[in-house]
Amino acid sequence: MRNTKRKIALITGVSSERDIGTAICRKLASKEIDIFFTHWLSEVGWADTFQKELLEVGVRCESLSVDLSHANAANLLLDATSTNLGFPSILVNNAAHSTSDGYLNLNAKTLDDHYAVNMRTTFLLCTEYARRFEKLKMNTGRIINMTSGQELGPMPNELAYVATKGAISAFTKSLSVEVAHLGVTVNAVNPGPTDSTWMTEEIRKHILPKFLLGRIGMPEDAARLVAFLASDDAEWITGQVIHSEGGFYRG
Repeated sequence: MRNTKRKIALITGVSSERDIGTAICRKLASKEIDIFFTHWLSEVGWADTFQKELLEVGVRCESLSVDLSHANAANLLLDATSTNLGFPSILVNNAAHSTSDGYLNLNAKTLDDHYAVNMRTTFLLCTEYARRFEKLKMNTGRIINMTSGQELGPMPNELAYVATKGAISAFTKSLSVEVAHLGVTVNAVNPGPTDSTWMTEEIRKHILPKFLLGRIGMPEDAARLVAFLASDDAEWITGQVIHSEGGFYRG
């Protein structure tokens, strides 16, 4: 394990130019935080190009192509980060699995596929991070989980996604109590509908009037909030699910 005085962040789910995860990496790198990111099924060569971009900012950067549905993914990621950069003081669980279903199509495989990424690996990353943090006797840690505001309103035809992502909010609140004595804060961010890889022009036209601030959310909006929660200024914030949606109106 290499020692460094600079903060190190582990960010999952960084697989394309328009990802929220990509914006988070850029924002944290701009704060002189070293980056380890994961990607999966990205375009050939994209991850290498993005890694080079972050290196040119002046931070250290490593990445790993990994299927987060594997049961041992959490240990693999923390081992790889620690070996290549050092143990991270910041963990951002951004990766998500999502496919449309609805009650007519929901089945065991769909549920299991969502559970493996959205819940199992996210939760195991959080808990294994906390265990290693305690053994290393570190002073300050940040866990930031990305959710999607499932408890604020219905998301028809996304039953497996809603169930598994919604569980992150409850998990975040309870874990924050268990690890507070370690100096680790645990929060979740709901960025609201964000113009990233999933949004079409039809969807944009439909939801734009629902944003009270007059525009659709961008990945950079989420990245700014994550960067704040990862900073020293956010040391007094834990156990929160922060809905940063630009006034998105569900009525």
